[in-house]
Amino acid sequence: MTAERVDAVVIGAGPNGLSAAITLAEAGRDVVVCEAADTPGGAVRTEELTQPGFAHDTFSAVYPAGAASPVFARWPLGEHGLEWVHPEVAMAHPLPDGSAVALHRDPEATAASLDAQAPGDGRGWLDLVGPLLSACPALRRTLLSGWLPVRGPVGLLARLGVGRVLELARTALAPATVLADERFAARGSRAWLLGSVHHGDVPADEAGSAMTGLYLQLLGHAVGWPSPRGGAQSLTNALVGYLQSLGGQVRTATRAEAVISCQGRVAGVHTADGQQLRADVVVADTTPQAVLALAGEQALGWRYARALRRYRFGPGTVKIDWALDGPVPWRAPEARGAGTVHVGGLPEEILQASHTVRQGALPAQPFLLAGQQSLADPSRAPQGGHTFWAYTRVPRGLDWSSGANAFLDAIEAQIERFAPGFADVARARHVLLPPDFAARNANLSEGDVGTGTLALDQVAFRPVPTLAPYRTPLAGLYLGSAATFPGPAVHGVCGRAAARFALAESRLRWW
Repeated sequence: MTAERVDAVVIGAGPNGLSAAITLAEAGRDVVVCEAADTPGGAVRTEELTQPGFAHDTFSAVYPAGAASPVFARWPLGEHGLEWVHPEVAMAHPLPDGSAVALHRDPEATAASLDAQAPGDGRGWLDLVGPLLSACPALRRTLLSGWLPVRGPVGLLARLGVGRVLELARTALAPATVLADERFAARGSRAWLLGSVHHGDVPADEAGSAMTGLYLQLLGHAVGWPSPRGGAQSLTNALVGYLQSLGGQVRTATRAEAVISCQGRVAGVHTADGQQLRADVVVADTTPQAVLALAGEQALGWRYARALRRYRFGPGTVKIDWALDGPVPWRAPEARGAGTVHVGGLPEEILQASHTVRQGALPAQPFLLAGQQSLADPSRAPQGGHTFWAYTRVPRGLDWSSGANAFLDAIEAQIERFAPGFADVARARHVLLPPDFAARNANLSEGDVGTGTLALDQVAFRPVPTLAPYRTPLAGLYLGSAATFPGPAVHGVCGRAAARFALAESRLRWW
């Protein structure tokens, strides 16, 4: 076994792991990132999944939180190839009658789309988001900063006042169905809001679900729902490029096998290929259970180990990518220019699909989150061709050895329902079932794209209830994945916060 001395080791080259490594490297630390896969990126990857020339985003694809991220904004990622591409319409929600409700960056255009469903729905939306947009910088500092956020809430109080902040908290913590019923008269308008809730895993009729839908729609106005030109990999490549310019290293096909500890402190990492990286700081962009497996219960203590075992994951995911001969033939004109399309119909249909998944079954008409990034970014496909993807939540623990084809047919039938003729333009498809997600990315347990449920009791206190969620009982070992505050989405905040915590403790130990 060969030994090498470095200042810090980061386990995992996802956006949080790379953000942690960059933060450490900017502070002058000698950093090595160990990535088990052959390519860095974690859930931010682009591959030719179907046919040559079609660049599909393997996992995530649309990044409103990335465009809003104060972490990414502080780094020269544009100099390393990152360019955000905005579609004509951020999101569209087609309806069974052939109409659709659209989310535009312009709030007035969005209001007009809502008013087309029922006069007054647009005003109801503007009255809600207008004050929030004026306080958006403070809101971003609250929701896109490390734990505990202080400046953001203080700014919100100063901007909105105590009464409005309390009302905002009540709204965010309510079921999304309650918010939709309060604000909108039309079923189409309500469906438009409930669709965005499904970017999280809390059902729209449960407490706390309004937070996800409201936040995503608000980001659509503030920064849009863009994607990196050329594919998600461009964001990863920019992070890696900047890290390397600082002297940091990313070693792919290098799986961390164990965290070395000595007398209650981290001493380094053993890798599966026989390397021993000696370091005083280790940041893990992994699940809580993986941290426990790497460090061991003896090093972490039984109480913390028990708390990590209790950490809960959300539902699984099935994702299909298609190579198309032309654009998706949506009946609704708004959907033909949208980067993201929510395919699910009316509110009762969305709720029925969600209830079926909660009951452990597959819905006959699944709710789909779909994307067509090649509309705004033709570089992703050969001339005349397009990429298209859709994913849906499914129960955990299902046996996928049989019956998968019937559910895949149900997904395509749901698209055909709103885009007649879709089957005629679909050239090839690639499927990721829940077991495939974990096989390709250990953080995505059965396709849980949030690395842990966003249920109210776990949305803020991740992975355990503590004032220092990035710190573990093993001195020098930190958790910096989406399993910590502020949670999922591609923004790098969790990794940077963990690294800053590590640097602060290093300075205190020196002093």
